[in-house]
Amino acid sequence: MELERVILSASQKALRINLNTEIYGTFAEIGAGQEVVRHFFRAGGASGTIAKAMSAYDKDFSDAIYGKELKGRYVCKPRLQNMLNHEYNLISERLDRRDHSSKKFFSFADTIATINYQKTIQGHGWMGVKFQTDPNKDPNIVILHVRLHEPDALLQQATVGVLGVNLLYGCYYFFNKPKELLLSLYDGLTRDQIEVDMIQMTGPDFDAVDNRLLSLQLVKNGMTDAVIFSPDGRNLQAADVLYKKNIIALRGSFRPVTKVNIDMIMKGFKMFEREYRVDEESIQVLFEITLNNLRAEGDIDEQDFLDRADILCSLGQTVLVSNYSKYYKLVEFFTKYSNKRMGIVMGTNMLLELFNEKYYRDLNGGILEAFGILMSRDLKIYLYPWKDNETGALLTTKNCPIHPRLKPLYDYLIYNKRLVDITDYNPEVLDIYSKDVLDMIHHGHPGWESLVPTYVDTIIKDNKLFGYDPSTPINPNYQPPKRLKEQKVNPN
Repeated sequence: MELERVILSASQKALRINLNTEIYGTFAEIGAGQEVVRHFFRAGGASGTIAKAMSAYDKDFSDAIYGKELKGRYVCKPRLQNMLNHEYNLISERLDRRDHSSKKFFSFADTIATINYQKTIQGHGWMGVKFQTDPNKDPNIVILHVRLHEPDALLQQATVGVLGVNLLYGCYYFFNKPKELLLSLYDGLTRDQIEVDMIQMTGPDFDAVDNRLLSLQLVKNGMTDAVIFSPDGRNLQAADVLYKKNIIALRGSFRPVTKVNIDMIMKGFKMFEREYRVDEESIQVLFEITLNNLRAEGDIDEQDFLDRADILCSLGQTVLVSNYSKYYKLVEFFTKYSNKRMGIVMGTNMLLELFNEKYYRDLNGGILEAFGILMSRDLKIYLYPWKDNETGALLTTKNCPIHPRLKPLYDYLIYNKRLVDITDYNPEVLDIYSKDVLDMIHHGHPGWESLVPTYVDTIIKDNKLFGYDPSTPINPNYQPPKRLKEQKVNPN
């Protein structure tokens, strides 16, 4: 049985690193003072660990050392990367390996902005380590972005100090257990103090690490509420993706993505880009998967998550994984980064959930408070019709069965064109549901290929996603839904 990890304090971790004669490197910190290296100086034995500690606080000095940033920003990922590379190269060049044959070099860097004096801008920053786990190996790099939530700059500085110690300690003592490294970042800290909303691990010791799974762990472990990764699988910082963008999002299970999902986003996008407050050059499309959706069948299945992500990424989409089961929370998240017009595409079945009062019992103002948040933003909802399987009728804004008590609120949205129908939908895909496609794959039933976008069937087959197995015999007892039979699904 695996023993529970003993959690050490920041001072204990700093001392253990100082007493390890093989660990040797530099600290470079911009902003928030010398808060990380201070722990190592105070722990004792720092001369065996610290080759150099510096703070290029003045912008001109910083530019002279690390070069100018093209966008003039100093609290950003490129600045952190420049700091890590510059300092690591210096220690490699200036120390003769023949005299330090057993040393595992590192460079630690951070660039942090704490809360401003007026307390109108919360603190945030970048932190990273470039480090060796063996003197003869190439270095690894771990980079993370944090948001500071405490209301005082001194408190935020102290928190940064503890986090930095946790990060350096984790890099050396948990590098072979990336999930453990991730969890150890919060030793002695809480989410009320700090939020880690992006992490990336690269290098020879992390070749087997999928950074998308690290993103998932951030949300799963409550370290943040939302993470984003790019079509090529890179973890992204939300501000870099969403800042001043016109955002349009589609929420779904995408298990797997189907033709109806693509029709929804394409038709919604077409309407969105024609909006007078939307700049075609600044539109950001997001496919959102919620944590609740990932937990729909119990604990989160990481392979199932990767299967969904692989397909969406192969289609060139940016994926958002969030803990926002309620739409108003999602919109609040977007407005942290952009005040431009945004859009949400949803089916009529999801609209009915949006107007279900039971989901807002935790709010003092109930459903009115939630809609107050939604409608105080520049938001439009694009409604994709839903086909009633019993009657064959289409549910749209005109006949959606909203409770009479909420009908005035619903009518307000319609009247002000905050809720509009997608009218040029493809009627041939309305009967397609991801669950049906998944069942057909699991039962070896032919025909599911025609229900997913072009090339998606090939991706599923080539990579054996969602449990696809070409040797699975056709289950003679499985019958696809009647609506799919009526569609005359092509078995080829």
